[in-house]
Amino acid sequence: MTTTLHGTFEPRFAGLRESLQQNITSGKEIGASLVVDIDGERVVDLWGGYRDAARTAAWEKNTLTNVWSITKTVTSLAALMLVDRGELDVYAPVARYWPEFAAGGKRDVEVRHLLSHTSGVSGLAQPATVEDLYDTPGAAARMAAQAPWWKPGTASGYHVMNYGHLVGELVRRITGRSLRQFVAEEIARPLGADFQIGVAEADWTRVADIVPPPPAPCDPAAAAGRDNPAYKTLTGPAVAAATANTPAWRAADIGAANGHGNARSVARIVSALARGGQVDGVRLLGEKTIDLVFDVQSDGVDLVNGLPVRWGIGFALPNKATLPWIPDGRIAFWGGWGGSMIIADLDRRMTISYVMNKMGPGILGSDRSAAYVRTIYDQLP
Repeated sequence: MTTTLHGTFEPRFAGLRESLQQNITSGKEIGASLVVDIDGERVVDLWGGYRDAARTAAWEKNTLTNVWSITKTVTSLAALMLVDRGELDVYAPVARYWPEFAAGGKRDVEVRHLLSHTSGVSGLAQPATVEDLYDTPGAAARMAAQAPWWKPGTASGYHVMNYGHLVGELVRRITGRSLRQFVAEEIARPLGADFQIGVAEADWTRVADIVPPPPAPCDPAAAAGRDNPAYKTLTGPAVAAATANTPAWRAADIGAANGHGNARSVARIVSALARGGQVDGVRLLGEKTIDLVFDVQSDGVDLVNGLPVRWGIGFALPNKATLPWIPDGRIAFWGGWGGSMIIADLDRRMTISYVMNKMGPGILGSDRSAAYVRTIYDQLP
């Protein structure tokens, strides 16, 4: 079976194509897709490699894979759409929409705190298992009853697996629809984007299995100490990468981590930010709502992932200390565990999307995503 890449690219991005081709040929990548959209034009749309570690099934144009925390950017977009419609106020208490959330001293926690990972509720209190996450309403109710693990609004603590439970419950309270249903009906379908939270069983034959990263040299949860928000979050619950390949995970509604798509569909959705809120005539956001993304909520070392992160509302903002290969400017981004990346560059009306199945080490970004993004920016005017 050939490892030749498929798709299209402008000649100026020949080096990008060559880099992706070399990584697939060498085995650094197994399967991947990469899109650069500039003002609605796909100047790069590449895919290739394999859907499986044994390299027996080709990564096709319509291949999907679990995109981990890139899912959070779609979940954030769903919430911002409700803000744009006047149905959700990011500066209002969460309890205005979800009264039970006021328990445990959280009466003053605001919607923006959920969207910027500063709520103090970054996971499930023990006992916590992956199976608990599959009961989306039940897990959300447990989170609503918990006391925060640090003073809300004072620092970020990455909401690793529960971001979609919290934000999704707001969506459900306001619209009467689950987050998965809202994303399908209000985002993916109008845009013609091949993206789902979870993935329908009928589509499993085109899903690329996740290939877990190499073992970490140490257990970050154990190193943090049991009273630390990092420990509580990373064990509340702990999730192994291979879990993404199970039927139960694929059937669940986990708006933090089980979105399934590819570079093309993720770019299509998140390009709404870079293109002023509209995608080919489909309006998702207005300019004032987009401005909220750049309202800095936290700027410091995250209590959970340990990285210096500058959080706006719903998205991370450039921070040279963490990802020096993302330039300064009006840019919103985030990445998925293992190295996938979505970048909305509003200054250039450009969206960069990279999705793969072979996970690299580390928490955010990878050597591969860094090299691709640097190459892209090197080719811009």
